[in-house]
Amino acid sequence: MLIILGMAVVTFMTRFGSFIFFRQTGIPAWLERWLKHVPTAILTSLIVPSLLLPKGEFDLTFGNSYLLAGIVAVFVAYKSRNAMTTLSVSMAAMFLLRWLS
Repeated sequence: MLIILGMAVVTFMTRFGSFIFFRQTGIPAWLERWLKHVPTAILTSLIVPSLLLPKGEFDLTFGNSYLLAGIVAVFVAYKSRNAMTTLSVSMAAMFLLRWLS
C-alpha cells in the first residue's frame, strides 16, 4: 500500500509541479513541439523489440511472423490513416502468418 501511495504522490507532484512552473508563462513553443513526439517514441520503444526479438534473439528472416505483420501494419497505417483498418488487417495478417508457419 505504501508503494502505491508513493507512486500516487510522485505522479501528482510531477503534474502539479509542471502546472505551477508553467502557470505564469505557459509552456514554451519548443517544449510543446518536443512533447508531441514523446508518445510516438514510447510506443516505438515498446513495439520494436517485440518485432525484432520475438524469441529473445534478433530475427530479420521471413520466418518472423511478428516482423512481417508489423510491416503490414505500418504499410496499412500509412495508406489508410485509420486505426481500426490497421488493427484489423494486421491482426488478420498475423493470424494468417501464424497459420501458415
